[in-house]
Amino acid sequence: MKNTIAVAGATGDLGERIVKALVDRGAEVRIIVRSNSNRAKINELEKLGVHLVNVNAWTVDEVAEACRGVSCVVSALSGLRDTVVDAQKVLLDAAVAAGVPRFIPSDYSIDFTKFPAGRNRNLDLRREFHAYLDEAPIAATTIFNGPFADMITGQMPIILFNLNRVLVWGNADQRIDFTTKDDTAAFTASAALADSSPRFLHIAGDQISLRELASVVSEVTGKKYSLVRLGGLGTLSILIKVARFVAPGAGEVYPAWQGMQYLRDMLDGRGKAAVLDNDCYPNRHWHTVKDVLTRFLKV
Repeated sequence: MKNTIAVAGATGDLGERIVKALVDRGAEVRIIVRSNSNRAKINELEKLGVHLVNVNAWTVDEVAEACRGVSCVVSALSGLRDTVVDAQKVLLDAAVAAGVPRFIPSDYSIDFTKFPAGRNRNLDLRREFHAYLDEAPIAATTIFNGPFADMITGQMPIILFNLNRVLVWGNADQRIDFTTKDDTAAFTASAALADSSPRFLHIAGDQISLRELASVVSEVTGKKYSLVRLGGLGTLSILIKVARFVAPGAGEVYPAWQGMQYLRDMLDGRGKAAVLDNDCYPNRHWHTVKDVLTRFLKV
């Protein structure tokens, strides 16, 4: 039982990485998938030797059967309310019904406990689920890893590689926690396999400001990158409201304004870890923003 871990959301990007990290650590992995899940992804996961459990209706009784005998349920479910809140509640209730001792929710973000409600939609959904989780009779561990460092190469609108510029909102010297998806997955696997873990764990492969980022990307590329300050975080908040009005993106997980909300909050400083738990599990190697940029620019 100790080394049997159930993973929900395994067909997603981070979920797949968590499964691979668990397998690398010798765990027996059980992936819980719906009948309409990505078949190609499932086939790839099955090649790793995981045990597949198909769930048709995603009810507590059905999911509980899939969870029986595991030592920890890891959630990597991603989406909007129907997934992050509703489906995850079913997963949690099923874990409790099956007598699973530990649960890791699908957070993997900046520390949203430091922000007021109503500021960031996707983080609000996680906060709502946490209120339910904290009442459940199960030991839970949330992993806060800051923004994914992998996104600095393009998905995150900060570095303009074609113009040799780094865009700045707010304070250019505010440090930000960055962790790669692989490092987050590896740490999550270690937490899942531990006998116990704290309620909250904060990790970061790098803590770097935008001013320091400009120096790093200059070093990696051999070109001089300059800072371009676009305005304060208040201005960015106004632009978020405008973007949400003009292009609401109903039903989209990451419309433009949601990405802007996350960018603002990662630059805010309140979500940054005061103390890191990187050494909570031994033999971990952490990748920096420089590592990510070096690998990206060599491709």
